[in-house]
Amino acid sequence: MMTDPLADMMTRIRNAVRVERQFVEMPLSKVKRGVAEVLKREGYIWDWNEVEGEPAPQLRIELKYGPNGERVIQRIRRVSKPGRRIYSKAKDMRPVLNGMGITIVSTSSGVVSDREARQKNLGGEVLCEVY
Repeated sequence: MMTDPLADMMTRIRNAVRVERQFVEMPLSKVKRGVAEVLKREGYIWDWNEVEGEPAPQLRIELKYGPNGERVIQRIRRVSKPGRRIYSKAKDMRPVLNGMGITIVSTSSGVVSDREARQKNLGGEVLCEVY
């Protein structure tokens, strides 16, 4: 039984990037779809789509690498965990690595990056950091 599907998603992405896979698949959920959309908008992945699978639909993420094969996602880390939820107001969110990375936040308006959350003045649960 899996207690934290988002941590599983990030582990799958981290492992696939390490062995330079072209894509990674995982069970689909609304939050995972939102995280994948933020990663696409911010330029960390090429694309994502839903694939029919057994016993449930799958989320397929096409991973992105640089022209010489360097990793675009250097690190992806879960911040808020089931045992300890982390929430942040828009004014308290600071840029990751001076703007070189992003924080993904679950807000009342959906899953967004820290830049979008500050722009819309939205706070919420801090899901993960990517750089």
